[in-house]
Amino acid sequence: MMPPAVPTGPSPTSFEAASETPSGAASETPSESPFEPPFEAASSEAFLERLGDLIESRRGADPASSYVARLLSAGEDAILKKIGEEATETVMAAKDGLPARIVAETADLWFHCLVMLAHYGLRPADVIAELQRREGLSGLEEKALRKKALRSRQD
Repeated sequence: MMPPAVPTGPSPTSFEAASETPSGAASETPSESPFEPPFEAASSEAFLERLGDLIESRRGADPASSYVARLLSAGEDAILKKIGEEATETVMAAKDGLPARIVAETADLWFHCLVMLAHYGLRPADVIAELQRREGLSGLEEKALRKKALRSRQD
């Protein structure tokens, strides 16, 4: 049995619509940033957990009724392909320098990464814990520690 087809075009998320003007075109003012978060960091973490819960609730749902259910049922390759597409779109948005597109494409990328986490039985809290673990480490120091740990596991 073939897995359900996963759309390769724009994802049906509300993230894209938030960055468009009524005509459907992205804002063309690269120096202007309309994004002032109306929330505290703690509520951002809670929001990611709620979004993770919502994604998890789609596992096993009818793929015809939910984009996330369709993507999860299509499996690892479809999910990872979608992340690759969203990462490319994020890079292209950044190269264009339009803040609204950068935010919208980054939101799509993060969303699809959350779907990937759910596929592997992981939660947003797992990523947040890893970022917190790294807080205060220099990037060079953290990378050296990861290389050292990798070498010790290979021995």
